[in-house]
Amino acid sequence: MRLFESPSLILARAANAPLDVLRAEVHAALSGDPVAWKATVDAAGGLAVNLVTAILIFLLTLWASRWVAQLMRRALEQLHRPNAPDATLQGFLSSMARWIVLIVGLMAVLEELGVKTTSVLALLGAGSLAIGLAIQGALSNVAAGVMLLVLRPYRVGDVVQINGRTGTVSRLDLFMTELADADNLSIYMPNGKVFGEMIVNYSTPKTRRMELTFNVDYADDLDRALAVLIDCAKADARVLGDPAPWSGVTALGDSAVAVTLRAWTPTSVYWDARYDMIKRVKERLQAAGLTIPYPHQVSLAKSDLAAQTTAAGGANPS
Repeated sequence: MRLFESPSLILARAANAPLDVLRAEVHAALSGDPVAWKATVDAAGGLAVNLVTAILIFLLTLWASRWVAQLMRRALEQLHRPNAPDATLQGFLSSMARWIVLIVGLMAVLEELGVKTTSVLALLGAGSLAIGLAIQGALSNVAAGVMLLVLRPYRVGDVVQINGRTGTVSRLDLFMTELADADNLSIYMPNGKVFGEMIVNYSTPKTRRMELTFNVDYADDLDRALAVLIDCAKADARVLGDPAPWSGVTALGDSAVAVTLRAWTPTSVYWDARYDMIKRVKERLQAAGLTIPYPHQVSLAKSDLAAQTTAAGGANPS
C-alpha cells in the first residue's frame, strides 16, 4: 500500500462503488497478476448486474412518474365534479408529482451504481442555498404563485381588480399573473405583489346589484319619482324579481334631492343592464314631468352688483 494516495482514490475506496472496484481489478490484472483476472471478471459481472438493475429502476421510474401524473389529474377531476376541472391547477400538481417521483427514482439509481447520495444531497443543499439567496425575489413570486394556485381567488377568464387595475385574467403561472384590460392592453403583475394586495373578483358571484342615484328638483313629487324608478326596473327582463328592486331618498343636496334605485341582475349581463337602465330612467323621469336639476352659473355686471349692495344697505334698519 502506497503511503501517499490521491484524494480521488481515497474517496473511491471509501465509497466502495462497483466502478471503482472494477477499475482497481483491471489495473491489477494488467500488472500481470493471474489471480486478478478472476476478480476482474467477478467485478465486471457485479457491475453489469448493478447497471442492469439501475436501468430497470430508471425505466420503472419513468413509467411511475407518468402514472402518478395521470392519477393526480383524475383525482382532481373527481374533486371538481360536476364542474369542469381547473386546467392550471391540474397541470401544476401533476407536474410537481411527476418530478418528485423522478427525483426519488434517480436517487435510487445513483445508490445502485454505488454513488453516495448523502454527498450529492449536501452539494445540492449548498448550491440551493447560494442560488436561493441570489434569486430570493423570484422565489417569493413562486411561493405566492403556489398559494394562488391552491387558494384559487381567481381563475383564467375571471374579471378581477388587483392593485387598482381591472381586467380579465388571461394567464396564471408560478411567477406572474397576466390581465387583459378593457382596452385589450396586457398587464403583467408579479405574484408576490398580487398575493399581498386586495383582490376583487367580479366573476365569482352569480348575481350582482346595481345602485344608481339620480337627482330631482325639490319641488317635484318624490313618491312619483320613486315609483318611476321601480317601474323602470320591473320593465327590464334582466332585473331579478328576488331580491326585489328598491328605491328611496338617499340624500338632500344643495339644489337637488337624491333618489336611488337598487336592483339585482345576473353578473353576465350586469353592465349592459346598467347602461340601459340609466338611459331608461332619464327618459321616464322627463316624460313624467320631473326635473333633473343641474348646476347653474349666474353672471352679474358690476353696476348690478353695486345696486344690489346699495339696496341691501338701505333696507338695513338704523
